[in-house]
Amino acid sequence: MTKKYGFQVNNMDLAYKIILNFFPRTWLIKISLFLQPILKIYFKGNTFIDPIDGSSYRKFLPYGYKNIRKNALCPGTFSLERHRYLWLYLYKETNFINEKLKVLHVAPEQIFYKKFKKINYWNYTTIDLNSPLADIKADLCNLPFNDNTFDLILCNHVLEHINDHVMALKEIYRVLKKGGTGILQVPIDLDRERSYENNEIKDFKKRTEVFGQYDHVRIYGKDYFKLLASVGFDVNPLDYLASLDKKTCELYCLPKKEKIPIVYKN
Repeated sequence: MTKKYGFQVNNMDLAYKIILNFFPRTWLIKISLFLQPILKIYFKGNTFIDPIDGSSYRKFLPYGYKNIRKNALCPGTFSLERHRYLWLYLYKETNFINEKLKVLHVAPEQIFYKKFKKINYWNYTTIDLNSPLADIKADLCNLPFNDNTFDLILCNHVLEHINDHVMALKEIYRVLKKGGTGILQVPIDLDRERSYENNEIKDFKKRTEVFGQYDHVRIYGKDYFKLLASVGFDVNPLDYLASLDKKTCELYCLPKKEKIPIVYKN
C-alpha cells in the first residue's frame, strides 16, 4: 500500500509540474475560473481552512515548479501559502481593509482580486502586462501614473520575473505617496546571503533548475532587503510567522519560513 501510495503521489507531482511548466499562466487563470466551484465542492472537508474566505477542505493540493510542496494550493480558492500568510497579516494586524485608500495591485492574484474588488473604501487599480485580471496593461518599469499617486502598493512575486528589477522598484517608489506603504513579496532563500542572477541562462529547464521556476531570472537572498532600502524605502522585513502558533500554521498551511517585506516612503 505504501509503495502504491508513493507511486500515485509521484505521478500526481509529475502531472502538476507538466501543467505549470507547459501551459501559459494566462490560460491557467482562465480555466481556473471554471474549475474553482467544482473543486471547492469535491475537496470540502474539515482538515484545512483557507482564512481568506473561511472555506474548509479535506486536503490541499501539491504545488511547485521545481520542488513540489505538499498541501500548498487551496483547491477552492487557488490561494498558496504566501497568500494565506499575507491575508492573515493584512486582516489581523493592519487596518488597511477598513481605510479609504488608493491602491495599486501589480499582477493581481485571483483570490485577492475577488476580495479587494469588494472593498468599498478602496480606489483599487490592477496592472499587468498580460493578465486578464488587469485594469491597465503596462510595464512595471514604466508605470503610467503620476508621482505620489498611491497609498498602498501590492506587488507580490513579480520582481523575480523582471530583468531590470531596480528600475521597477524605482517606479514603485515614485508612484507611492509619501507616508505610503508597499508590500513587495518575492521568493527569498533566507539561508542565502546574496541574490544570484545570470542573464546568460535562457533555457527554461535550466532556469527552473537554478532559479526555481522557468520564468524567473534570479533567486533572492537576504540582501533583498538592502536592495529595497537602496531605492529610498524604509524597510521592515516582518517575521509574522513568529507570532503564530504551530496549530494555526498547520490549519492554514502557511509557509515554513518567510518574512513579509513591508516598505514605507517617508
